[in-house]
Parts: sequence; structure tokens; C-alpha cells
Amino acid sequence: MDIARKTASVLAAIRKQKPRVHCITNDAAQTFTADTLLAMGAEPSLTLSRSEVPDFVGSSDALLINLGTLDENRLGAIPVAVAFAVENGKPWVLDPVFVHRSPGRLDYASALLAEKPTVVRCNRAEASALAGGSNGADPGQLIAERYDTVVAVTGEIDDIFGDGQHATVANGDALMGQITAAGCAGSAVLAACLAVEEDRFAAALAALVAWSIAGEVAGGVAKGPGTFRPALLDALHGLKGPMLKRRAEAKLQEVAA
Repeated sequence: MDIARKTASVLAAIRKQKPRVHCITNDAAQTFTADTLLAMGAEPSLTLSRSEVPDFVGSSDALLINLGTLDENRLGAIPVAVAFAVENGKPWVLDPVFVHRSPGRLDYASALLAEKPTVVRCNRAEASALAGGSNGADPGQLIAERYDTVVAVTGEIDDIFGDGQHATVANGDALMGQITAAGCAGSAVLAACLAVEEDRFAAALAALVAWSIAGEVAGGVAKGPGTFRPALLDALHGLKGPMLKRRAEAKLQEVAA
């Protein structure tokens, strides 16, 4: 797969089709998540009303479930949203935030995994908790095989597992870990890519490449976390094929070396 070309194609499709992504995400992430989707050309919605969720999911092209703040509203809305997405064949992303910190949250996320999310996006600690022990295998790969899903494990180097494939993404910037909700917003990018790309592994890879390269570009102009956030949105908004190709290939060569 030509990673840069596929990413550029997916981004172009988002800008042309303007897919709707319904996001049930945490309190700290809502505004930045919506701004991120708008910057890439998608249309966000964020309602938590249990009575409205079926209509919003039904009129959306993808769903994001983020477990960052599991209050009563979200606990009521999430199962309704997931059931409707599964029943109607909508792609959906599970972001199991902090499952390694709370046994109850881990149990809740494990039940959602049984509904076979299209893609799971998590960090390494979350992946280890969800895998429940790996016996030397990569937790992301175990989750992908166990639940027939694609798993994007993010960190200094991102790993994507699923459908018999494995890829890594080495772009990004350290400032991505110094602003609130960068990972949560990245999960929304993933949902937007799934809305226009049927190949879930390709969609996950394109999302991580786009988001990490946007972070890399933003890191080159930001003076610190305060200026990094708007620079990240600007970089995502302006991503084009030549830049994707140049930066993706540079990192691939670096990793190979």
C-alpha cells in the first residue's frame, strides 16, 4: 500500500463528501474534537440525549465512543448508540480511555468490545489491560484477533493491527502529549476516515498518518503547548499529497535505518 497516496485519497474524500460523525466523547474533549472534524472537512454532532441518539447516529456516517467521562448521561447514551450503529452497519470507533485505571471501566469496555467495534484506538497501557495478559504477544494484535477488529495502538511509534496486517507510523511530535484531548481528537479523525473508506485497516492507517503528520507540522511552528493546539488544526486542514508523501517517506526511511 502506498501510505501517502492512500492518506491523501481518504482526506480528499472527506473534504468532498463531508461525512457526519456522531461523537459521544468526554467533557474535556468535546470542543477540540468538533474543531478537529471541522478542520478536516467532516461534520460533528455531540448530543448525549438518549432519546435523540438513534436519530443522530442514524443520520451519521460513523460513530465515536470515548469512555473518558462515564457519567450517567453517557452510560445511558452509549449502549443505544452502539446498538443502533451495529444494527445499521455503521462503522464505529471505541476509545477505551483509562481502562487500566478502573476495573469497572475495564469491564464496561470489555462488554463493548464484544460488540466488535470497527476500530479500537488506545495507548499501550490501555491495550495491555484490555488484552488481560499477552504471554509475550503484542496486546494490540491479541485484541484484534480476539474481537475481529482493527486496533490502533498509539504512542511514540503507532502500531496498527488487524485483518492479518500490521503497520507502524513514526511521525508526530512530543507536544501532542502536552495538550488535552489530542488522542481523543485523533480517534475522531479515525471515525471520519472510516466514514469514507470501507477498508478498515486502510482507514485506520490513513487516520494515524494524517494526524501524526499534522502534529509534526504543527510542532515545527509552535512555540509551546499554547500555540500548538491551533497550529495542529491548521496543519490538519492544510494537509496535501506532496507533504504527506515527503514526511511519511522520511520517517519510513528513518525507521528502516
